[in-house]
Amino acid sequence: MSEAGKPIVEVCLTPALFYQYNTKESIVVAIDILRATSSICVALQYGARSIVPVMTVEESFQYKEKGYLIGAERQGSMVEGFDLGNSPFSYMEDKIIGRDIALTTTNGTKAINIANGSAGIVAGSFLNLDVLAAWLIEQNKDVLCLCAGWKNTFNLEDTLFAGALSQKLLPHFQLSEHRDSAIAAMNLYNLAKHDMYDFLKDSSHRTRLERLKIDEDVLYCLTPNQTLVVPVLKDGVLKKHSDW
Repeated sequence: MSEAGKPIVEVCLTPALFYQYNTKESIVVAIDILRATSSICVALQYGARSIVPVMTVEESFQYKEKGYLIGAERQGSMVEGFDLGNSPFSYMEDKIIGRDIALTTTNGTKAINIANGSAGIVAGSFLNLDVLAAWLIEQNKDVLCLCAGWKNTFNLEDTLFAGALSQKLLPHFQLSEHRDSAIAAMNLYNLAKHDMYDFLKDSSHRTRLERLKIDEDVLYCLTPNQTLVVPVLKDGVLKKHSDW
């Protein structure tokens, strides 16, 4: 919390830069728009009881032995032997209702796990933009938007969401002295917001997903306010905020 009394919102553009931030008193918003945090929001909205973000495929199979559904994505594709992939549409099925899910992805679940030790960890996506912003304002704590990127590098879509969320939080929040990444994210979002799909047409991740013929996922994940849940992590488990 700043001396002026307003909490601070900051943007970390890639997990490789996370070490520069002190988040012991901050809520970290993990962001992987295409597609992990979007799918997490959908799963909890459509009735999953909880989601455990895990780091490895091998660890996921240990959860399967405990009765969990398991979901995995590597290089954008579903992993053989898993119940679910990383498409938000696969988490709209009845089979997830009341179930616990262990999920591992190339970028998103890793971003969630590196934030351990923060004051709080939540999953953010365009799908829960407004409810997340309102919840964060209620918490009245510093916020760090952590963009998952792609294998520790910068990407556009996560940064666009960080800009959208930062803009929603102001003026209830303020920018820190080290504000350039937040300003850049907000400026990018303002350039893109009228047609984010077109803005991202040459981006690495949209191009990657188009090759996999899952462009429908991209369109859906860029559509604001399709869910009403804030996935909150406690003791290594994500549940919707109303269930904690």
